[in-house]
Amino acid sequence: MNRILVDETSYGTRIGVVENGTLVELIYEKKNSLPIVGNVYAGKIMNVLPGMQACFVDIGREKNAFLYYGDDKDNNGNIVKPKMGSDVIVQVEKAEMGAKGAVLTKRISFAGKFLVVIPGDDKIGISKKITDSVERKRIKDIIEQLLPENYGIIVRTEGKDKSYEIYEKEIKRLVEKSEGVLSKAEYAKAPSLLYTEINGVEKVLRDLYNENIDEIVVNSCIDYETLIKLCEEKDISPKKIVMYESDVPMFENYYVASQAKAAFSKHVWLKSGGFIIIEQTEACVVIDVNTGKYTGKADLQKTILKTNLEAADEIARQLRLRNLNGMIIVDFIDMKTEENRKILQKHLEEAVAKDRLQTIVVGMTELGLMQITRKKKRQSIQQLMTRSCHCCGGSGREPIYEDFKG
Repeated sequence: MNRILVDETSYGTRIGVVENGTLVELIYEKKNSLPIVGNVYAGKIMNVLPGMQACFVDIGREKNAFLYYGDDKDNNGNIVKPKMGSDVIVQVEKAEMGAKGAVLTKRISFAGKFLVVIPGDDKIGISKKITDSVERKRIKDIIEQLLPENYGIIVRTEGKDKSYEIYEKEIKRLVEKSEGVLSKAEYAKAPSLLYTEINGVEKVLRDLYNENIDEIVVNSCIDYETLIKLCEEKDISPKKIVMYESDVPMFENYYVASQAKAAFSKHVWLKSGGFIIIEQTEACVVIDVNTGKYTGKADLQKTILKTNLEAADEIARQLRLRNLNGMIIVDFIDMKTEENRKILQKHLEEAVAKDRLQTIVVGMTELGLMQITRKKKRQSIQQLMTRSCHCCGGSGREPIYEDFKG
């Protein structure tokens, strides 16, 4: 059975996606620090960096945000440099990370469950995960009929096989939302927040729920009532919403508490006896694969391939579970044949294809390291829910000799 668990805790909300008993996605939302990706702001340009074709924008948060303007061109193809002190309407594209502020875009968009509308555009896009050419043509024909003036539309993966009426209803709702935000921007004084992206249970229904989910379990009466109401609006059966009333903590009752805790560990065991080590750095994520206790029976190369294939499946799960993103480097166990390397890469590509976020397997480097990129949306659970140790300064290691102690 596939479930979404929505667990209201003392520190905020913990959301888990469980597929046949395995925790595959884990999201934390702290009460006093909700995600800002998708928020729309009226910002004020504070500093322009012509050499980087970028500027820093005050959006009313502790750190100024980063905005690239290199794509803004006039009719002659010249880059339009913004003026310091001027106002700009922006949307958060990437969350704040460590000492870095958020990354912004001037291409505002509003997402629904099936579609995304983009004011000031006129193009139609369809998710690459919708591969059937007949279905893509059907969708395009419908959207061309419904396309509002001065709007572009992207059809999300969940928009596959939906009817004209469903597209029409969602486009109308999103355009009304867009017009409300943009009209508010006309008189807003920068810096100010114009629109807050949905979070919590609303985001569960929009981004996590699909036809393969059997039930959504919640332990909050407010969340339960919100979901029931949203189900009516989105033509989803309310029978799938389950109110959790047991005294046993939700994640423990569904046997995923230990899996959630293990998501903070660097060490992950594989069923065969091999293991992987996950290290998060500021520049990238590094993953090392080891055979561990698994020694195979006779053929060394078969043993290595089997371990690597099993590790590829687990790595794909860990990327989703921990929300590891950006550049990811995997040091698989070295394989002697090109054939085995191709088998591994194809297997990894199939494994990451299940991810909601765009994940690309770039391929092997000359040094035999596998390169992966995963779209940055929000902080990893380690960044969000942990902090550097005050004793070791974040190194995770303790000096042996007194001379090296701080």
